[in-house]
Amino acid sequence: MTAVAVHNLSKLYTTKKETLRAVQEVSFDVARGELFGIIGPDGAGKTSLFRMLTTLLLPDGGSAMVDASDIIKDYKIIRQKVGYMPGRFSLYQDLTVEENLNFFATIFNTTVQENYNLIKDIYVQIEPFKNRRAGKLSGGMKQKLALCCALIHRPVVLFLDEPTTGVDAVSRKEFWDMLQRLKQQGITILVSTPYMDEAALCDRVALLQSGKILSTGTPANIINSFANTILAVKSEKMFKLLHDLEEWQGVEDSYSFGEYHHAVMKKYFSEEQLQKYLEGKGHKDLHIHLTQPNIEDCFMQLMQN
Repeated sequence: MTAVAVHNLSKLYTTKKETLRAVQEVSFDVARGELFGIIGPDGAGKTSLFRMLTTLLLPDGGSAMVDASDIIKDYKIIRQKVGYMPGRFSLYQDLTVEENLNFFATIFNTTVQENYNLIKDIYVQIEPFKNRRAGKLSGGMKQKLALCCALIHRPVVLFLDEPTTGVDAVSRKEFWDMLQRLKQQGITILVSTPYMDEAALCDRVALLQSGKILSTGTPANIINSFANTILAVKSEKMFKLLHDLEEWQGVEDSYSFGEYHHAVMKKYFSEEQLQKYLEGKGHKDLHIHLTQPNIEDCFMQLMQN
């Protein structure tokens, strides 16, 4: 029941000055019908990984199977049965919405009518603009059109590379609602994103940094593995506060988190000790409270290990 199986996959980029290890012996499995997230910041290796799995890049090591087909030997087969939505809008900007969709359907020897039920919920939102050129669409509309084109041949596995980057919050929510509906139709979905909050919307995730997987599992299991206490701290002088947190022996790690700083506490150090220390450093209007870890906290901790 495995849709994607990746084993020690690696990718190198060589220049005159250096060799960059973009993907370093990455391994993970994705079950059929699963919504699997690759979570990581820019430069983590997400795009290189997706381009190898969709047969657009040759790996420099390791192996991978997509729907039981090898990404090197069976690249022609894979291209017929996967959908790929790259991070950068790559449709024909001079063609209209309708022309782009018909073009991609023709490439895969199908028609829009044959698979219309799969894209209907998405396409109805852009159908009023079907005669508008793709280059003139808003970011959210371009996103929906690209997803329709990636789905028009009813792929077995759908790869979405940072699909919500650069779109507004409403479009982000709508997009993830669409992915949940697609999952219900049995499509396996791999989505990459730099937004840590989107990890909670996946069945399982892999946290990727500098081409390496830091952790894999359900969002809940990854969060439950976080053993330290986290205190959210705020004062009048936030820049000085972060410096003072970094200097104190009772704090294992500290970083900005919205309007607060998060202080990851070492064992045997308390909130009262931290407050006394910060008051001694001259901080006023202090606000300190216990907070629950999330995926971003887990990611920050894993980067320190």
